[in-house]
Amino acid sequence: MSRPFPSYTKTYHHTPSPTISPSRPALSASGKSILITGGGAGMGVQNALAFAEAGASHIALLGRRLEPLLSTKTLLNHHFPTVDVFTASVDIGIKQQVDTAFADFTSHTHGRKIDVLISNAAAIGPLESLGHTPVDEISSYIAASIKGAAYLADAFLRHRAPRDAVVVNVSSANAYLNLVPKYLSYGVAKAAIARLWDTVLFTNQGELCVYHTQPGIVDTGMNQEFRGGAPKDERVADEASLPANFNAWLASPEARFLNGRFVWANWDVDELLARKEEIEKSEDLKVSCVGWMRYGPTA
Repeated sequence: MSRPFPSYTKTYHHTPSPTISPSRPALSASGKSILITGGGAGMGVQNALAFAEAGASHIALLGRRLEPLLSTKTLLNHHFPTVDVFTASVDIGIKQQVDTAFADFTSHTHGRKIDVLISNAAAIGPLESLGHTPVDEISSYIAASIKGAAYLADAFLRHRAPRDAVVVNVSSANAYLNLVPKYLSYGVAKAAIARLWDTVLFTNQGELCVYHTQPGIVDTGMNQEFRGGAPKDERVADEASLPANFNAWLASPEARFLNGRFVWANWDVDELLARKEEIEKSEDLKVSCVGWMRYGPTA
């Protein structure tokens, strides 16, 4: 496949490879409880389908609008009738709604703790750079985004499985790359959220795994809004099942060597696995100031 962006692996995918197929026994989510935010549309739907195919027992779908959540539930019930699907209309920027949804889901599953959180909900924010958008609009969007992520993290820590809990923070390459000036607000918010989850991981070492992802260029409603009506660029377009299947792989034991790292759904998993020991021993793919860490302090 072509590589429209710099890539950590030689192969760059636009569609899922067999290695990240949720039907692979190594990716089994049998008996697990999965919570997906933004579960009523776009990549949220595909994530639900991927984890259902992997054999998850319970899937919670959270989102602002109830109707799309119920549509996703109907879809899952049709294709995977044995999967128990829970829905809740939630604005993740309202703490009480987040806390209630997590508690209700845990109660719904008779006390089963949450094994996997797919933090997929996002809002687009102002689409202009400083000097073209009021500072208060930018700062309000960034603050609201961080607050929502913090509410999710707080609720997850109280309701997570005690061992091997997984968080997939669906992020953006804009968190650390300057791609388009108008993504200032979005990129700053995503960078801050990645740092928030890294701190959660640091303070709960050995108890959970956190992954940050660039999910690819999927033709979601938000990406259409980013484009402002312009046609999508087929050279960079990715199937929605690509990040969904990739997330199902991240939630499996095979991906533990990437704990705390920022990875792209487009990268080739077989190549990553082949470099497992190298990656584990390095600071590769971590969001950090790697120069001084590589060379150490001077005398």
